[in-house]
Amino acid sequence: MEDLKVGSQIKNIRLSIQIDSFKYPDGTQALSDIKFEIKHGEFVGILGSNGSGKTTLLKIMDGLTKDFEGSAYLDGTDIKRLSPKEIYKKTGLIFQNPDDQLFAATVFEDVAFGPINMGFKEDEVDNRINNALRDVEMEGYAKKSIHNLSFGQKKRICIAGLLSMGHEILLLDEPTSGLDPMGEYKMMNLLTKLNKEKGVTIVMATHSVDLVPLFLDRLYILSKGSIVRSGIPEDVFTAPEDMSNVKLRLPHIADLIYKLKHEDKLDFDRIPLTIGEARRDILKMLASATERG
Repeated sequence: MEDLKVGSQIKNIRLSIQIDSFKYPDGTQALSDIKFEIKHGEFVGILGSNGSGKTTLLKIMDGLTKDFEGSAYLDGTDIKRLSPKEIYKKTGLIFQNPDDQLFAATVFEDVAFGPINMGFKEDEVDNRINNALRDVEMEGYAKKSIHNLSFGQKKRICIAGLLSMGHEILLLDEPTSGLDPMGEYKMMNLLTKLNKEKGVTIVMATHSVDLVPLFLDRLYILSKGSIVRSGIPEDVFTAPEDMSNVKLRLPHIADLIYKLKHEDKLDFDRIPLTIGEARRDILKMLASATERG
């Protein structure tokens, strides 16, 4: 297939993925029949249980895995034809465990590694480090030892390392894994800020269904290596049985309202996915009941 030309119909597409088949070295089918596009400025989730193929899919999108049947395009160019340097100028992968990614003694050295190897002069390297640390809300940590950082702080430094190289697309593997509830929301708020204020396109692999409705524009459900459902959260989260079939569940609040609607016969017009939506619907129902009474 010839490289796509950036025309009016595709200029907004950052990643275009079509995977017909990918097998592990032992012959196990890992991915098949996958086709989707990521638009500029989107915050997209790949939702799936453990073993569904999320990490493998991210590695293909990052150019780390190229021996698959199908195609993957980055800004209209076949990723298989791009060098690692050409790919990493635009996109980068954040591993689930930050200790697998961080290697330098200090925050400054780790975040500086990319810009230095890209050939930037010292002033530009310093500027990129300062901007990246500010973007991940880690100003003042440049001289800190990596080993003295918390798990969540390490994840932020991994993100800063990619931002310092000018990455416009972040691929994140379970970014909230290992964090406490407050840490989860801080991480998701940070990613939302990068997405909305900095225009960073974000693709996030996760199995955390409760966070998805609050932050993501669109999601794909991956099950047994194939995409089985996609759309906005309201379209994807429909019924407990559907989620159970792919080893997932509804968000807690949606599960509660679903039971109130179908088991207790309360008159909900829809299944809200967040506490705020549920609160509004319940108040509306109570007000309607009061008027009738």
